[in-house]
Amino acid sequence: MITLDITLFIHIVNMIVMMVILNAILYKPVLGILEKRRQRLDSLAHDVEQFEENARHRQAEVDKKMHEASMQAKKALDGARSEAQAAGAEKLAAIRKEAESEKEKQLAELRSQIEKVRKELGDNVAGFAQEMAGKILGRSLEA
Repeated sequence: MITLDITLFIHIVNMIVMMVILNAILYKPVLGILEKRRQRLDSLAHDVEQFEENARHRQAEVDKKMHEASMQAKKALDGARSEAQAAGAEKLAAIRKEAESEKEKQLAELRSQIEKVRKELGDNVAGFAQEMAGKILGRSLEA
């Protein structure tokens, strides 16, 4: 059973003194350290948010610049392609013109040769006909 004597009051005072001492020596420093740690974590979390925000902005800038560079490259490629097509068409037209003129030249030469051969044959037709008739008849047709 509990007796109410002076030791009870001494124990109560002892407990109160121990609570004050422990609070001053142990609890407050630990709570202070925990508070500093919480503040530090909050600060680091804020810094991380800032860095992520900066990274998003920089990524957006890089994406924008890449898109612009891509568009410029596409324009340059399209321009070069159209220039190459124009140059190719120009060269092809020159080659066709040259081939056409060479063809006309050769056709003119061939026509002149045909005309020359016709003239030669036309001049010799009477003689050939007389010769052939002589060979067929077996006698000379000269008069």
